[in-house]
This record gives sequence, structure tokens and C-alpha cells, in this order.
Amino acid sequence: MNIILFGPPGAGKGTQAQFIVKKHNYFQLSTGNLLRNEVKLNTSLGSKIEQLISNGNFVSDDIVNTLLKQSITNLKFRDRIIFDGYPRNVEQAINLELILNEFKQTIGHTIFLNVSRDIIEKRIMGRMTCEKCNMTLNEHFNKKQIELHPCGAEYLKRRKDDNLKVVIARYDTYMRATNPVLDFYSKNSNFIEIDGADEIDQINNKINDILKV
Repeated sequence: MNIILFGPPGAGKGTQAQFIVKKHNYFQLSTGNLLRNEVKLNTSLGSKIEQLISNGNFVSDDIVNTLLKQSITNLKFRDRIIFDGYPRNVEQAINLELILNEFKQTIGHTIFLNVSRDIIEKRIMGRMTCEKCNMTLNEHFNKKQIELHPCGAEYLKRRKDDNLKVVIARYDTYMRATNPVLDFYSKNSNFIEIDGADEIDQINNKINDILKV
């Protein structure tokens, strides 16, 4: 069965998608990776994509749909796809259903990692990375680990791109664009909402329980 995984920036859906890939032998499909991979392959479609992006233009839904079909029809990935970051609007959600129906596949679960903006802000703005060992800790959630950090707290630095304005803008934009899609899927019995504020392992255990059913 295929899976749709939703979550705002900072919700941890990328981390959870990787867990699912490793434990359950899934293929993580993001439209961004599909586009970049097509450019790397230097195909005629890839050249068109590269030109559009370099000129600051959006890649059309037709191109994205073509790449989606290539993955969905790949027997290696059949009914083992995690749709990460797609669909982004209701039109894309309807289109995904049409493609899956055409090739006799379904969405087994739609999982939404729901995290408040307050938690997202704390996760991103409290994030610090050690200059010596690259360990990432958070001043709001890892206070004891910071005190006992073997390299010393003086090596823990904040990332320059962890900007509060950017964080808020990305979160608000995501929620505005995604809410109609969530309304579209939440009517289905396979829609599951998980508290994305939980610990990573707790979320992972919940998803594993879902996938066992």
C-alpha cells in the first residue's frame, strides 16, 4: 500500500519517512527529488526542467505528473511509495487518485504529523550544532544533554539560516496551502493524525503500529 505523509516544515516527516523506508522497504517520493534526478539524468525532459528552474519559472503539473507516472508504474516501487510533499493542493490530490486508479493502486494510509507553530519555532530557533562533532541539540528540549555535552557548550552554535521570520512565513504558507488538502483526505477512514510534538521514537512507534494493520 502507498502512503501520503503530511507535515509542516520542522514536523519531522523527513525523519519518519526515512524510518519507514528502512524498516518497511518503501520508496520515498518527493517531487523536488524527482525533478532534480531528471535533470541529473540529462534527459530531454530534464533539460526542459532545468531551463524552467533557471529562469525562475514553476514546473508545470503536466511535467510533475509525467514523472509521477514513471515512479508509480515502476514495478520495483509498486504499492510501496511514500508521497512526501505531494499533493500540495486539491487538484494534485485528485490527479494522484486518477493516476493510482489507472494503474490499480491505492493509498493505504494518509498520515498527518500535526505540530503547532509554537513547537516548530522552538525546534528550529532552539537548534544548535556542535562545531566539533556535528551533534545537533535543542536548548528547549535537550537542556541536560547541553550541560553534559562532551565537547563543551561553547562549541554549540546556531545556524545562520534559522531565522524566525522565515520560519513563520514557511509555516503559515504551508498551512494555508495544505489545509484544503487535509480537508480532502480527512473524510477518508484511512486518514490518521499524529501529534508531531511527541518524541521521535514515540511517533515512529505509532507509525509502525499503523503499518502493521
